[in-house]
Amino acid sequence: MAKKSKIARNEQRKVIVERYAERRAELKKTLIDPNATDEAREAARVGLQKLPRNASPARVRSRDVIDGRPAVSSRSSASRVSASVTWRTVASCPA
Repeated sequence: MAKKSKIARNEQRKVIVERYAERRAELKKTLIDPNATDEAREAARVGLQKLPRNASPARVRSRDVIDGRPAVSSRSSASRVSASVTWRTVASCPA
């Protein structure tokens, strides 16, 4: 089980990402525009740097919906589920 503070912080990051998504997309579009001037690109780069760190979607952590643990990959969580199911069935069987 993950700490409640970690789960809450991740939820707050999702809100911040959503709040700044349009502004961030506009700045990134300016950065990759081949017709943009150097000054416009520099302004877009500085604008991206001035956005909050948590406005980046890369900072939102993928977490398990059941217990809030960090979800590293589907393979490991599937093996964790199958291991716990196997353990429960073995533990519940009378000897």
